[in-house]
Amino acid sequence: EVQLVESGGGLVQPGGSLRLSCAASGFAFSNYAMSWHRQAPGKGLQWVAAINWESGTTSYIDPVLGRFSISRDNTKNTLSLQMRNLKPEDTAVYYCARCSGSAVSTCQGREDYWGQGTQVTVSS
Repeated sequence: EVQLVESGGGLVQPGGSLRLSCAASGFAFSNYAMSWHRQAPGKGLQWVAAINWESGTTSYIDPVLGRFSISRDNTKNTLSLQMRNLKPEDTAVYYCARCSGSAVSTCQGREDYWGQGTQVTVSS
């Protein structure tokens, strides 16, 4: 059974940092690209970042470029999202997802498994 479990969310002040983690199990993690998404209150799901199977290619939406960094450890079946200089508009539930293939091009709407999400709240 494919499982994705996020952790690391919480309340942080503007300008602060958080590191989200996603523990993957039940599939060959190193064979798949992975992605992070978020859903802000009252808004739709938004793709945030993706990484290919061997960390050679990453992609981000413009609002998080230079502030967020996606990474993975294939030896530990773990996906991470380091978030810095957080802004109130980053407040959302963050989800990790498995892309349908090994390349970043198989993400962004082609994910097939999702975690349950972790809440990130940026507020003073």
